[in-house]
Amino acid sequence: MRPRSRLLSASAAALLVPAVAAGCSGTPETTPTTASSQPPAGGDDPDGRADLIARATLAQDKAYAALYTLTGGDGRQRNVVATIGADGTWRVDVSDAVLGGTTDVSIVSTAAGVFQCTVSSPSNPITPTCVRVADAGKRVPKEYSPQVERLFRQWLPVFTDRQSALSVTEVEPLKGAQGACFSIDSISAALKAPVDIGIYCYARDGVLTAARVDFGVLKLVSQVTGPATVALPGPEVPGQAMSTDAPPAVVQPSVGASPA
Repeated sequence: MRPRSRLLSASAAALLVPAVAAGCSGTPETTPTTASSQPPAGGDDPDGRADLIARATLAQDKAYAALYTLTGGDGRQRNVVATIGADGTWRVDVSDAVLGGTTDVSIVSTAAGVFQCTVSSPSNPITPTCVRVADAGKRVPKEYSPQVERLFRQWLPVFTDRQSALSVTEVEPLKGAQGACFSIDSISAALKAPVDIGIYCYARDGVLTAARVDFGVLKLVSQVTGPATVALPGPEVPGQAMSTDAPPAVVQPSVGASPA
């Protein structure tokens, strides 16, 4: 796969138009915002869990395309475009997410599997290509994953399962977030958490509006209606997917050095 394309595709560019906010489907919830998001004492909140289940259930059938910002712990901000198809296919484009934070990437999930794809843009009009990195419904291996793609679809079956090993508490909204926010934690320190623990915020119709997890804070910027389905942006090709790590430095031979 060839690196370097400036985010973010034609669909993403449309989301950047300021007027898109006026065209969002549904009516945004208005809730007071505060910087405080700490869950109250007392462990699991049955009402909060029921509300999360209801919103996550709607999210499983919600088709939308949305632009987000993702701010990492270092303060660096990236663009994220999530496109969720009505048939359950999805695509998440993330700027500067691989090759040491220098290259944009797209993670796409179809019935054929989960793929990592290069991204075309007006400034770098390449032909995108895709490498299969996981079976359908499975996580992208850590070395190829920008991580944020997991927040949109992959945790929803866990959130809707009343038997999942999670503690759920409704909390005050993250600053600037719409909808209701839920603190999600694991109930067992001995087991690996089944999801990225943190705070997740959902609108009444199931759209993810914000999240705060260990790798950053995600916030919704604008939203439009999603497509019926999401296809790969380019052909599947053999070869290695792009790593999140920086590629090894190329050592240039010294001027005048004798060949070996």
